[in-house]
Amino acid sequence: MPNAIEKAKKFLNEEKAFRLGELLTESSHPKTRKLSETLRANLSDGIRLLQSVDDDIPPTVEKVFQQDAFKELIKAFSNALKARSHIFFTGCGATGRLSILLETAWRRFWQTLKQKHPEISVRLPKMEDLTVSVMAGGDFALIKSVEGFEDFPDFGRYQLKQAGVSCGDVVVAITEGGETPFVIGTGWEGLDVGTKAFFVYNNPTDLLCHFVQRSREVIEEPRITKLDLSTGPMAITGSTRMQAVTTELLVVGCALEIALVQFLKESLTSSEWSKLGVCVSSPEDYHQLFAKLLTELSNPETVDTMARLTEFEENIYCRHGLITYMADSAMLDVLTDTTERSPTFMIPPFRKHGDISSPQSWAFVQNPFCPTQEAWRDMLQREPRGLEWGPDVYKQLNAPSALQAKPPSLGNTEIYKFRIGNEQEPSRIDAPDSALVMIAVGDETDHLIRVSLNGFCPAYKRTAAVIIGPPTAAAKTDELFQFPCDLPNSPLQLWNHLAVKLILNTVSTATMALMGRVVGNAMIWLSPSNKKLIDRGSRLISQLTGCSYEQACIELHKTMEEVESRLQKAEEVPSPVALAIEHIGLEGEKT
Repeated sequence: MPNAIEKAKKFLNEEKAFRLGELLTESSHPKTRKLSETLRANLSDGIRLLQSVDDDIPPTVEKVFQQDAFKELIKAFSNALKARSHIFFTGCGATGRLSILLETAWRRFWQTLKQKHPEISVRLPKMEDLTVSVMAGGDFALIKSVEGFEDFPDFGRYQLKQAGVSCGDVVVAITEGGETPFVIGTGWEGLDVGTKAFFVYNNPTDLLCHFVQRSREVIEEPRITKLDLSTGPMAITGSTRMQAVTTELLVVGCALEIALVQFLKESLTSSEWSKLGVCVSSPEDYHQLFAKLLTELSNPETVDTMARLTEFEENIYCRHGLITYMADSAMLDVLTDTTERSPTFMIPPFRKHGDISSPQSWAFVQNPFCPTQEAWRDMLQREPRGLEWGPDVYKQLNAPSALQAKPPSLGNTEIYKFRIGNEQEPSRIDAPDSALVMIAVGDETDHLIRVSLNGFCPAYKRTAAVIIGPPTAAAKTDELFQFPCDLPNSPLQLWNHLAVKLILNTVSTATMALMGRVVGNAMIWLSPSNKKLIDRGSRLISQLTGCSYEQACIELHKTMEEVESRLQKAEEVPSPVALAIEHIGLEGEKT
């Protein structure tokens, strides 16, 4: 086995295609350079500073909505619905979870229609299955990133083939940075089989074309329609789960909703249409509604509530306590934010049932209404799609020898080991501190809180309710965090998803920053689990210590080896990036 220095030199010599420091999404936002210091000095001021970067989104969205490419996206969706062709959303990491969210929102609309208006639903058969999500690593990656998958375009091609893509379908390949090989592979596969292909990204087109060859090849292909959603740097350097994915959710979600509304209005009588009670909006309305939502979430009272929620969570984690969220309609949104904290800030990932050796995840999410397998089906509005790839598949795809020799277990059996249902989990309670936190959106508040408290409350040391939407009566919990905001009734409940995302992203990021996992606006506690993150980690080490990129890369590989060794002993470990910074700093002091 090569040692750390050999691995570092191999990366430096052979992976220059993953040197992404010139990209805007990898750069430091000038507004937030002193974010961690501001948060520690005045939490509300720090949260408002963190939110202020979301103000970069509306001007970009306003321009995108006027572009021909956006109109083509709506038209492609509309044509697919009329022809009953499939719409594929593909992504990796945060954009993979976004792809699943778009499919789930679509499915939930049709399931709800079937329940509330069966007489309308029966006239529009086979609509529910028209959207399909393809995430690198399959649905298992919702919980935990599958190491290495995003680095290979052939993996993307193969997963899209397995999903059943065919001529006449639509493929929307979504990548925050615009350079992810897996997602690029899905775009090429879609084009090759005769789909209408779109490439959605968040870096300036000319920058991508100049610095990343694989991106340039896609962008210069005239048969692929491009949507450049660049808003600028992220609030936390490189943390594209924030502004980049928020913009993608707004733009792609808006296009899908508009196409759906057009389809419904053409397919239904006026009386049938009026029964749905759906808000009809133009792209201009979406821009204005989003700006209004940002204003509502940044008013002083709401910011102070976010500060209280941040303090609540930080206090529990500092006492080595655990938080268990209870959610229903927002289950996927909450799971997404919660699971993304692990690679972003290198806290323990979700733990499978029966695993008593791995560190317990600081936060978890459960559905209080049903057991695990049903909870997975309810959250996704379908059966999970785990990957059942054996050694032959990895060999066919020319995967690294480690994957061929020991394929990861990514099937549904493994997915169901993450018990997100209403089973009692003693290990979540047996901690120095523990909190049960209900996250309710819109009109589900009373029922969700009542069932959660009745089923779980006695076991937890503290309880809290996070209520998003119209104000409601005080909940019978120890703490109440209300976020009043208008949530228009759009078909895919887009505003619910955006509100939950904006609130949870802000609170979870502020909490981790308070706990020292962010320096300035750099997330030094990241997990370098793929080539892009090794590059990002090396750049952060270099920037914060003054050493060369090459020295930083070597030190990072040394600490990656050290951390891996400590993981084998079931220890909760520091980030290799933070550890490398500490090592270099100590060496500097000695000299």
